[in-house]
Amino acid sequence: MNQRPQQPRPVASASAARSATSTPPDVARLANELTEVMSGLLAVIEQETEFVRAGKIREGMQLEPQKSELSRRYMLAVEHLKSMQKMLSQTDPELLATLRRHHETFRAILQVNLTVLATAHAVSEGIVRGVNAEVQRRNIPNTYTASGQRATPGPRNMTPIAVSRTL
Repeated sequence: MNQRPQQPRPVASASAARSATSTPPDVARLANELTEVMSGLLAVIEQETEFVRAGKIREGMQLEPQKSELSRRYMLAVEHLKSMQKMLSQTDPELLATLRRHHETFRAILQVNLTVLATAHAVSEGIVRGVNAEVQRRNIPNTYTASGQRATPGPRNMTPIAVSRTL
């Protein structure tokens, strides 16, 4: 009968193949790369935090491409390191402990940055809502019904405000 030729089975994953052929110098190189990326990302995040605290939002926004690239590299390095974690814990547990301490510092500074950004967002949202309320109050006519009650304005009296996202 007609039989199909069997196709070779694919390797489970590229990371599994890498971890099977990795050597301790590869793990150390990856750990150093992760440390460098975290340090670079920390510098950008701290700079962004200072800009936002000082009200220099435009300058903080200009750091976005650099922050995105470093974040992408960080995620790749973490993923590779996770696949090699067992080897790292067996070959150099002190390096793994150092990475964990550095990562805890990274998380603490990132939390401060996120808090500053959330505060700036809440403040700006409050300002926009306040401006909108004032604009709406001025646009609504002061009319009264026959019974002396204030008339409810119709939808055509509600004028939305436009906000330019380019500073």
